[in-house]
Amino acid sequence: MIVAKPHDDAHKSGILSKIRLFSPILAGATLKERLIGCLGALLGICVTGLVCGMAMGNGPHLPLIVAPIGASAVLLFAVPASPLAQPWPIVGGNTISAFAGVAIASLVSDPALAIGLAVALAILVMSLTRSLHPPGGAAALTAVIGGAAVTRAGFWFPLVPIALNSLILVLIGMAFHRLAGRQYPHRPAATPVNTHGTADPPAALRAGFTADDIDAAIARLDETLDVSRADIDALLREVERQALARRHGELTVDDIMSRDVVTVHADATPDEARRKLLDHDIRTLPVLDGESRLAGTIGLRELATAGPGAVLPVTAAATARSSDPAVSLLPRLTDGTIHAVVVIDDAERVIGIVSQTDLLATLARSLSHTARTGLMAGHGQGI
Repeated sequence: MIVAKPHDDAHKSGILSKIRLFSPILAGATLKERLIGCLGALLGICVTGLVCGMAMGNGPHLPLIVAPIGASAVLLFAVPASPLAQPWPIVGGNTISAFAGVAIASLVSDPALAIGLAVALAILVMSLTRSLHPPGGAAALTAVIGGAAVTRAGFWFPLVPIALNSLILVLIGMAFHRLAGRQYPHRPAATPVNTHGTADPPAALRAGFTADDIDAAIARLDETLDVSRADIDALLREVERQALARRHGELTVDDIMSRDVVTVHADATPDEARRKLLDHDIRTLPVLDGESRLAGTIGLRELATAGPGAVLPVTAAATARSSDPAVSLLPRLTDGTIHAVVVIDDAERVIGIVSQTDLLATLARSLSHTARTGLMAGHGQGI
C-alpha cells in the first residue's frame, strides 16, 4: 500500500486549485449567478438585435447593433450591482461617448491622434456627467473607426443605433433581473437616520467607524473602487454584525423572548389598546386577526391620532423566528423606530416578543461573561 505524504497532498491540492473551472475573483460571485448572467446576456443581445433590426432594417446603411453593447451586457448581467452597470451609465455613457467620438472624427484628420483623443474625451465627459461606463470608450472608438456607414450617419450615430441599443438593453435587463429575483437598478442600503429630530447621529452610527473613516481608508488605499461608498458602509456594518453573531451566536431568540405576550385583537377599540399598553407599561402590542394570527402591531405613537370610535391604526410588524440568533435583532431594535420584534411560528401565530430591554439585558450578560472569561484566561497565562 502506498501512503501519500503530506507534501504530496498539498501538491495535489495546489494543482486542483489551478484547474478549477470556476474560481470567482469578484466578491459574491457564484457559478449560479454567472449562469444567470449568461442567460440574461443571451436574451438581452438577441432581443436588442431583433428589435433594432425590425426598426432599422438589416441593410448595410447602419449596423443593427454595435460591439460596445456586448461589453455593456457583461456589466449589466454579470455585475448588476456595479455603479458602472446602472441605467444612466449604460445609456448616458455610451451615447455621450459616441457624441465625443463623432466630434473628434469631424475635427481631427489624423486617425492615430483621433482614436486617442476620442477615448480620452469620452472618459472626461462621462466623469463630468456621472455616467462612467467602460464600453463608452469603445463607443467613442467605434465612432472614429467604424467605417463608411458610421461616417455617413454623422451625429445621428450616437442616437441610432448607440442610444437605441443601450435603452433597449437596459429595459430588457430591468425585466430580466426582476424575473430572476435580483434588484436592478441597484439601490444602496439606506443609511440609518435619526428619527427623533435631534442633532445626534442615529444610535447605530454612534459607535464604531464613521463615513470619514471610510473616506480616509479609501484615500490611503489610493485606488478607485468599483463600489459605492454607501455599499462599502453597508458591507462593513454587516461584517460587524456577522462577527458579533459568530462570537455570541449561541444565544437564540427563543432564549431571550418573553412568552406571556400581551396582545389585542384587530376589532378592539383604540381606548382598549391604549389601556393595555399603559396597564402593562409596554410600548408595543401585537395585533391579532380573526384567526389569532399576527396582523401587525400598535403603540402609543399610532394611538395618539386615533379617536375613541376609530379603527385601530395597525402598522406592519417586525418579526423573527425563535431559532434566529438573538444578535440578529440588533439592526432592527437600534434603528430608532422599532421597540419590539414579534416572534412567530410557521402559522404566523405569536409565540413571543423581544423588546429593546430584553436584548440590552442579554447583551449585557453576554459581555460580562466574555469579560470574566478573558480575565480568567489572562490569570491562567500569568498576565
